Amino acid sequence: MELPELSGKVVAFSLTALPVCYALNHLSELSHPLGMAILSAMILALLFVAISNLAQGEISHDPLFAVFTVFSFTSLIDLFIALEEDDYVMGLMEFYTREREPYLRTAHGIFSCYWDGTVNYLLYLIMTGAIAKSLLFHNPPFWVGNLQPLHPCTHLKDQESCQFLSISLRKRYRSLGLYWLGSLVMSIMVFVPGNILGKYSSELRLSFLLNIPYVLIPCWAGLHLFRQAKGPAGYTVDMILEEHKKGLLQRPWDLALFIFLLLAGLFTIFRGLVVLDCPTDSCFIYVYQYEPYLRDPVAYPKIQMLVFLFYALPFFILAAYGLLWPGCAWLPDWALVFAGAMGQAQFSHIGASMHPHTPYPYRTPEDVWSFLFILNLLYAVGPHLLAYRCIRWPAFFLCPPTLSQQEKNKKNH
Repeated sequence: MELPELSGKVVAFSLTALPVCYALNHLSELSHPLGMAILSAMILALLFVAISNLAQGEISHDPLFAVFTVFSFTSLIDLFIALEEDDYVMGLMEFYTREREPYLRTAHGIFSCYWDGTVNYLLYLIMTGAIAKSLLFHNPPFWVGNLQPLHPCTHLKDQESCQFLSISLRKRYRSLGLYWLGSLVMSIMVFVPGNILGKYSSELRLSFLLNIPYVLIPCWAGLHLFRQAKGPAGYTVDMILEEHKKGLLQRPWDLALFIFLLLAGLFTIFRGLVVLDCPTDSCFIYVYQYEPYLRDPVAYPKIQMLVFLFYALPFFILAAYGLLWPGCAWLPDWALVFAGAMGQAQFSHIGASMHPHTPYPYRTPEDVWSFLFILNLLYAVGPHLLAYRCIRWPAFFLCPPTLSQQEKNKKNH
């Protein structure tokens, strides 16, 4: 199995977060809220300027390279925040979390920072590496005197192999980008409303406005990623039609996923009713004896369940429809987005419900810890299995080309 190539330039750039955090934490002049907000905005602007000068070719090839590079810097800052709150490091971000964004010290904030500093950071490195490498295959070969050409395609047997490598890189980058998109959108949908509506609403500072780029950029990035070509799937018309003829019972993998989607939908409705204070005995027993974290006044768990109810539940229904009826070409892309969203959401929810920063009355009881952990883990793993199935064997979801398209392809060949 080939390991993904990382962008060394981005790694070096992101590691500058360490001295920057240390310096900012020890400058007492930054104690004024307006000064901190202005300085933070200036640092982000300088980062964009620096990376635009260091990687002009990559940015002109794909502007998301600059976004991923700057976000890799902020991801390490989030990692430092989480590590400091758990007492693994000291003297990096203590002042910022205490005086500027105290909600980052909550259990949900800590695990959101862990996710951003590990999973998202790795995604940024892989995606920028794919962009940089695809740029080599995109540019025409060039010569230096009488030396051999420096373009990697000239060392391959033919141009078809070069084109295949380029398409493979773009497909990998696009798939990872969609997963990252879902992860970031889910984080913002829960974190920002939770800060406004939860118990830290009275402690919002100007630095809270730094979340605005995280709200706007995913909208543009999502449009950019969805507009990119998916690349050929490698299936003939006969193969697609043959796969379309199979019923659900002839596809055991899809049958298992269909059952999961139904059960996950019911579980989503139930937890949605729980946070809406449903008066039934089952909801009362569940919220007090199984998941008391849903009552935590920080509001993140309640908002998370409502996001599941109003956004995850419709997807469960649509995905079940996509497994029943062939030709739902939208499902593979949205399954990736949804997998990223559920991964981030459940990672933060499971971790926060058991973290010491969560008050003891709201933590998961020890006698049901294993049951709740497995239940929430399955709730997160299922969408990842669905995304893997859609990407690995997409023939059932492809639409066979029409007669006019087939004639056009014959003329081109």
